[in-house]
Amino acid sequence: MTRKKIPGPPKAFMEFSRRFPKLAQAWDLLGEGGGSGPLNAKTCRLIKLGISIASRSEGATHSAARKCVATGATEAEIYQVVALAASTIGMPAAVAAYTWIRDELPPSKKT
Repeated sequence: MTRKKIPGPPKAFMEFSRRFPKLAQAWDLLGEGGGSGPLNAKTCRLIKLGISIASRSEGATHSAARKCVATGATEAEIYQVVALAASTIGMPAAVAAYTWIRDELPPSKKT
């Protein structure tokens, strides 16, 4: 699978970052710190997808799914994260996460 460009942040995030540049800088540092370690980028993105699902954040789940695709995660890997989350967050929340993620997969990847 070829790597795809990770889409840019939403307009509201960019506006917030311009208004509060120190918070934006701190956010960037948190991302860099969490990304430094033995896990590869795809694994980090799949973990972040699981965290976004568990937090039941639709926006974060959409973003995490797009970034998983961009790092080369397969549809099967992405959906396994949803399946793993189901026993923790429950079926209704897992089904919701499934629909959020399904909306972010390329058309040829939707099932």
